[in-house]
Amino acid sequence: MTRPHCSRTLTVLARWLLGTGLVTWRYLWETTPLHRGGECRGDETDLPPQLPAEAVDSRVQLPEHGCGPLFHRLFRVRIADADIGPGRLIEWICCDFKRFVPSEVVDVHTGELRDQGLDVADELLVEMPGPWNGPVKVVHRDVDRLHLVTLRDHMEAGQVQFRAREDDGLLVFEIELWACPGNRLVHLLYSHLRLAKEIQLNMWVRFCLSVAAVSGGRPVDGVHISTRWLESPERTPVRPLSRAGESASGEAPSQEAPPAGRVGEPDASRERGRDGR
Repeated sequence: MTRPHCSRTLTVLARWLLGTGLVTWRYLWETTPLHRGGECRGDETDLPPQLPAEAVDSRVQLPEHGCGPLFHRLFRVRIADADIGPGRLIEWICCDFKRFVPSEVVDVHTGELRDQGLDVADELLVEMPGPWNGPVKVVHRDVDRLHLVTLRDHMEAGQVQFRAREDDGLLVFEIELWACPGNRLVHLLYSHLRLAKEIQLNMWVRFCLSVAAVSGGRPVDGVHISTRWLESPERTPVRPLSRAGESASGEAPSQEAPPAGRVGEPDASRERGRDGR
């Protein structure tokens, strides 16, 4: 490894350690239970959704442009006694996205937005620890869903959806991601050292808890996290959908945290609460 390359790698690691420390400090003192299903190998249900053809251009960074396995992650919080419904919640996220992210390590720039907030073709720049920013573009928005795709130079290559719905009297909010590391260094930090993966997890958990606070309600059973992975994204097709983020039947794909003990599961299932930190 050459001296300049070695110096840059050490700088990146130092910045990630700082970011991880700041976010983890609040993470460790968080008393909301986090239900982390052990990671396991995925299947065809973990394929990313089809993007609208008009949304894909030379700046879009798809999983096949990345490095390493494709990770499919789902973050879910169920909220009781919310003062607002799914539509109003997504509207708030679109109008004030920055409000929901951990400000000590993340900053968000959107430029000038219209009255309805983020809409198709609008772009966000998410500033994160390390030498990468996180440019993304809106590819779909409706009353209960916001769908983003990563752009060139993002640390990840893939898609993310923010969804809200009502279920049995509760407000349910989900963040679903399909992405692989954007380059070999991120692959090292994310897949092997796990620094980037933990920062991502902590950031989206904080997002879910901010959603609960903004809604005026309370998380019923903490935040549930599912992580599944597929090899060789360059050979992985997309999952055909009738519209962004929905199956042919019109329902969002259901992803539950996988049970402990599944074949191919490297980590045991864990739950963390006040007594499990």
